[in-house]
Amino acid sequence: MKALLAGLCGIVGICTAQAQPQPYPSRPITLVVPFAAGGPTDQLARIVGERMRQSLGQTIVIETTTGAAGSIGVGRVARAAPDGYTIGIGHVGTHVVNGAIYPLGYDLLKDLDPIALLPANPQLIVTKPNVPAKDLKELIAWVKENQAKITGGTAGNGSASHVAAIYFQQMTGTNYTFVPYRGTGPAILDLIAGQIDLMIDQSSNSLPQVQAGKLRAFAVTAAKRLPSAPDIPSVDEAGLPGFYISIWHGLWAPHGTPKEAIEKLTAAAQEAMADPAVQKRLGELGLESPPRDRQTPEGLRAHQTAEIEKWWPIMKAANVKGE
Repeated sequence: MKALLAGLCGIVGICTAQAQPQPYPSRPITLVVPFAAGGPTDQLARIVGERMRQSLGQTIVIETTTGAAGSIGVGRVARAAPDGYTIGIGHVGTHVVNGAIYPLGYDLLKDLDPIALLPANPQLIVTKPNVPAKDLKELIAWVKENQAKITGGTAGNGSASHVAAIYFQQMTGTNYTFVPYRGTGPAILDLIAGQIDLMIDQSSNSLPQVQAGKLRAFAVTAAKRLPSAPDIPSVDEAGLPGFYISIWHGLWAPHGTPKEAIEKLTAAAQEAMADPAVQKRLGELGLESPPRDRQTPEGLRAHQTAEIEKWWPIMKAANVKGE
């Protein structure tokens, strides 16, 4: 019988073919998004993932795994097989802040291998339409004078809007009341209606409302102005220098993923960010890609580590706990 099987293998050639490993990737790749479909992170994943598909020659399947401020989705990636076929997208909230406020069942640095640093989305300091301040300096003065009755919206404990608001209070010496919402959508609606007074929110989310005249923007939380909103000053120009906070994104794989797979995924992500059509779509969302030399695993790891060193002490000093 063994001789017969050996003969068949030699004739058909199937045994040799099966014994040889398939080049990566040989099947679809799952990209886990730790937030609901339709949000800023999901939009970025679909834009970049579609272009990566062209480079990799395989479908990128978007899987939304929500809950606990994104920590459940990140855990799904950390515990996946390290074969390059399950990767995850995340940002400063999921891969930095959550480590300071949640008892995670995984280590954000040890259990995940970085793939590429992705575009960042600066935030805007926005208020309801009828705030009396003319610029950021006047806004800060107005908040200080009225902080006992001023309210600021957040998307919940540990959210980017919450982290930014804590940082804002520390830098300005203010102490107004936070009002948590289940996401920035309802918070923006209440801000437009004047139910709350101010918010620090992703530019991709609040800029359309500013451009429609429904909200007022006082500054971009970055060192330079947004190309998509050149009339809004940076925080340096507006009088709060160094108040930098952006929702930067990245791609990660389970620890131990083969180097060949990481290299191909990194190259595909870099090609995506260099594509003019992708750049145009990202620009419309207020997203800016990092320099190419930082779009690497090393660039992402260095940036994530620096952000942990910056934000963990701030979050722990404020005694922020996960919901």
